[in-house]
Amino acid sequence: MIQHIYTRVQAKARARELKANSETRLSYAAALEQVAREMGFRDWNTAAARLSNEPEACWQVGERVSGTYLKRTFKGRVHAVRELRDGAGYELTLHFDDPVDVVDWDSFSAFRQRVTAQVSPEGVSWKKTSDGVPHLTVARESAFSV
Repeated sequence: MIQHIYTRVQAKARARELKANSETRLSYAAALEQVAREMGFRDWNTAAARLSNEPEACWQVGERVSGTYLKRTFKGRVHAVRELRDGAGYELTLHFDDPVDVVDWDSFSAFRQRVTAQVSPEGVSWKKTSDGVPHLTVARESAFSV
């Protein structure tokens, strides 16, 4: 049973991950059913009903978070949060505990301690580096992401 899925958004994200990584042509519906079984439910309808009763709280100012920013790990706090239109995600301003050097070049450094980015409800930015890695991934320190 997967303990780190708390919301339907997280469960659906896990199903999309399973579908994308499936060697066979797994449908989204079949992936949802598999996620439900992983969580200990008999089917997706039961899981969706149970998860719908849990609040999907947005990020909170002062909340402890960790993740990666431009491929560098960080720990810090949410400094500001704004919900994007139609609940598509959030604009987060994060303050890192320790500044993060975002430059790979040995002769030059560029440290960032406070950054602002738009992220999905799962905490992943839509903007990506040239090799396809999200600029920012962020998770609550008290919970695990899928």
